[in-house]
Amino acid sequence: MRAMLRRSVFVSVMTSLSVMGWAAGGAAPAPASAKREAVSVHLPSAAFAALETIDPEHIRWHVRYLSHDLLEGRGTGQRGGDIAAEYMATQFAEYGLKPAGENGSYLQKVPLVGITTLPETQFSLVPKQGGAMHLKALDEYVAYDQTQQAQSDVDAEIVYVGYGIEAPEYNWDDYKGVDVRGKVLLMLVNEPPSDDPKFFKGKALTYYGRWTYKYEQAARKGAVGVILVHKEDMASYPWDVVRNSNSGEKSYLKLEGSALKVASWVQLDVAKKLASASGMDIEKMMADARARDFHPVSLGAKLKARMVSKVRNFESNNVVGILPGSNHKMKDEAVMFTAHYDHLGVRPDMPGDNIYNGAADNATGCGILLELARAFSVARDRPARSVIFAAVTAEEQGLLGSEYLGKHPPIPAGKIALDLNYDDVKPLGAPEEVEVSGAERTTFYPWVQATAKEFRLTIRPDARPEAGHFYRSDHFSLARVGIPSFSINEGMKFKGHDEAWGMAQDKEYVEKHYHQPSDEYHPEMNFVGDAAMARFGFALGWEAAGSSKLIGWQKGDEFEAVRMKSQ
Repeated sequence: MRAMLRRSVFVSVMTSLSVMGWAAGGAAPAPASAKREAVSVHLPSAAFAALETIDPEHIRWHVRYLSHDLLEGRGTGQRGGDIAAEYMATQFAEYGLKPAGENGSYLQKVPLVGITTLPETQFSLVPKQGGAMHLKALDEYVAYDQTQQAQSDVDAEIVYVGYGIEAPEYNWDDYKGVDVRGKVLLMLVNEPPSDDPKFFKGKALTYYGRWTYKYEQAARKGAVGVILVHKEDMASYPWDVVRNSNSGEKSYLKLEGSALKVASWVQLDVAKKLASASGMDIEKMMADARARDFHPVSLGAKLKARMVSKVRNFESNNVVGILPGSNHKMKDEAVMFTAHYDHLGVRPDMPGDNIYNGAADNATGCGILLELARAFSVARDRPARSVIFAAVTAEEQGLLGSEYLGKHPPIPAGKIALDLNYDDVKPLGAPEEVEVSGAERTTFYPWVQATAKEFRLTIRPDARPEAGHFYRSDHFSLARVGIPSFSINEGMKFKGHDEAWGMAQDKEYVEKHYHQPSDEYHPEMNFVGDAAMARFGFALGWEAAGSSKLIGWQKGDEFEAVRMKSQ
């Protein structure tokens, strides 16, 4: 694969090959509003030489270390996470990056509050008929108190609000003006199903379908709690993922504004029993929620909960370094590369292997980030704009490190041309496809298409658009402040295998290893694909760092307005 990439990029470097946008070879179609223009894809010789030094084994070494048991799963605000941050900072220093953190360091302090739901917590659903349902933590429900208090008591009416979405641009309102202050809201994950790309973007999940939006909107409406109903095909992951992601300490940025006393999930079977005891049918409730004329419905039931929490104020760190640009007029602008270094830490109460090593998620992204930093640093010449490298914390806690970075960037967000993010790039071998979901929403997409063609990579549309991957990784935090952002990852087709093999690998990972202790490093892992994704990102980053004007969002995109405000 490396030889193939060498030959392909060599053609563009030596001949400055001009490639028309909307490249062939299975690339995703361009947005209708995109301007069709000739795009020249080439790297100067210094950049090409640096790209050629990207080595799969360098990435392997980083992954092996960062996912070692000694780092204890890189938990946020925990010893292993702090060691990982120091490791990233040390590598940045070795590569000659300038510190872009606080007080002349590489570390940007992120003020956090850790909440651990204690066993004394009580969580009961009290229907209007029959006895109270005393739910078992982790097996039937998970819950956190987002008010960051040691104890909160809730005795409140449960109101079913469908998907819990208020989206005027889609003429959709699940609240219909109903006063939900002081209530607990029962709602579905995801969003109304559709094949119409003009209605909640069709099969692709929007931010309205994310659990974070649902909690945020309920809090804005004055609700005291939310109960999300987990249905595997709608959530796109099994209950074990919910359980493991919500079974230990959960971190939050220090509270600003309103928050929920109870932010919870329940198993579908629990919701069925509650609906039945309330004289309702969960299947009909889910069907009713798909209609625009849906109105909130009181179940006549209550949530009685005593949330008892251990509250820990602490700091974690983003790790930020910068390679100054070469053009005196453009070096105060930048291209950014990001990856999160945190994972889920250790579960002391779990027998057997209780270390969540996070080899794929996301030691791989960190390995790629470090190899990119090294490759840019060894280039004989530098790109015109500066290049920022940021290893962020608390992604597994809800994109908190990148949210803080977006609100406190090392240079103004309006001067950051592009963020390229890496998250969970599985070491499966040489890819023949690349996924860049969200790239088509930016004005940079013609260069992405043309570069993919030069690398002989087919752009694969998001394999699971219903999972809302765009809103589930750190690039989203940067997009929210206007920075054109997307993640780079492999598709499903790998050299020597058919597509079915790639899809089977992905399915096995999600079902057996994602957010499980079994996401571990193994010597037989093949990091050729990770290196290919690093080279692809290097080429895109260098192009963006030298473009004559800053990149933007396509007209009408949800992030366009904030981008224009920031410039």
